[in-house]
Amino acid sequence: MLGKISLGTLGITVGGILTLMGFVAYANDNATLNLVGFFYGIPLLLGGLALKANELKPIPFTQATTPQVLELRKQQATVTQNKIRKDTTRFCYGQEGHFDRALAYLGFSQNEEETPVITGLRETDINGAYGIILEFDSPSFPIDVWQEKHEKMSKYFGPGVDVKITQPVENKVELALITIPQSI
Repeated sequence: MLGKISLGTLGITVGGILTLMGFVAYANDNATLNLVGFFYGIPLLLGGLALKANELKPIPFTQATTPQVLELRKQQATVTQNKIRKDTTRFCYGQEGHFDRALAYLGFSQNEEETPVITGLRETDINGAYGIILEFDSPSFPIDVWQEKHEKMSKYFGPGVDVKITQPVENKVELALITIPQSI
């Protein structure tokens, strides 16, 4: 739940209110509220600003997840699939981009401008198996480069997951992580 809330916005809001309260209390000669406002409000406000400057917004779902797919997720999703879904759909701090470490391990990050960027995800039923599809903007890495790394991706995403790579349009790549029925 906490990952769905922007800690930067929360810090700015609470810190701003306490700081404003401190200034009003100072003007009204109320020493206790003045101290609360300045000693708690200003650090919270500054912390909120720092978090907001370093915030990575959640990746949106590009289509709604149906109740049937939610049921499949409960029955079949692997730890890896759940971790990817949870990590990409929450606010993050101190990262260059969602999935950046995985892309670096897989050999996709030569520099910040060329690294593929995850732009969306969706959950789907693929022939009765649960699948999560990650949508990438990948102008620097064509589909054949992605397919060359298929074996490494299969090992990286762990047992029980089949990896499918498709290119729906130019400069876009979809990485499907599908539960292997035997591992259910």
